[in-house]
Order: sequence, then structure tokens, then C-alpha cells
Amino acid sequence: MPLHFAAARSTAHSPIARALARKAHGRAANDNSGAAGSSSQSPVAGLDHAMRAALRHFGAHGLKAAETARDMAEEAFRAGDEDSYRWWLGICRTLDARLARQLESRVMPEAALIG
Repeated sequence: MPLHFAAARSTAHSPIARALARKAHGRAANDNSGAAGSSSQSPVAGLDHAMRAALRHFGAHGLKAAETARDMAEEAFRAGDEDSYRWWLGICRTLDARLARQLESRVMPEAALIG
């Protein structure tokens, strides 16, 4: 006995195709052309300076970005450059808060001995 495949005439008329079809969303979640500003606005325009720097740092160093920022903060601390230390600590904190807390807990005892 031969078997014949009969395809649905139209997906609009097929109950199974309608059930499996994904519904289109009325508005995309990442649509930047709404009340936030014009479409020419950068997607990171609303971010503060430290977040932009952290994102740039992550782009340059990938998954090791937090460790690299920690190393830079430690290096700045040892050199006595408090501004650079706080900058790199902020970037480290943005990327990995746990790692930044570990760095601060290690550096604070050293700061008490130095000061």
C-alpha cells in the first residue's frame, strides 16, 4: 500500500502551523528609536564614563578583563598613585564585584601599614 504525503494548503489554514508559529512582538525590546532619543544615538549614550571604560576594557581584554583591571589597580597602589588605583578598582568592581572586594580587603591592611 503506497503512502502519500499531503502538505498543508497554507500555513494560515493549518491549525498545527498556527500553533507552532511564533507571534510577532509589537515592539522590539532593544529598539533605540523610542522616547530615549534619535536612532543616530549611540546604544551606550546613557551609560556613565566608568561603565563605558569598563566595556572598552572588556572589549580589549575579554574574559580576563577583571583580573587585568585588578592587576592594574595593585600596580597603581604599589606606585602610590591613588587616583589610578581608584580608577582601576572601579573598573574591576564594574566587571567583577567579588574580585574588587577581595582586592580592597588585601590592600586595606597594607594601606594601614603604609599610612
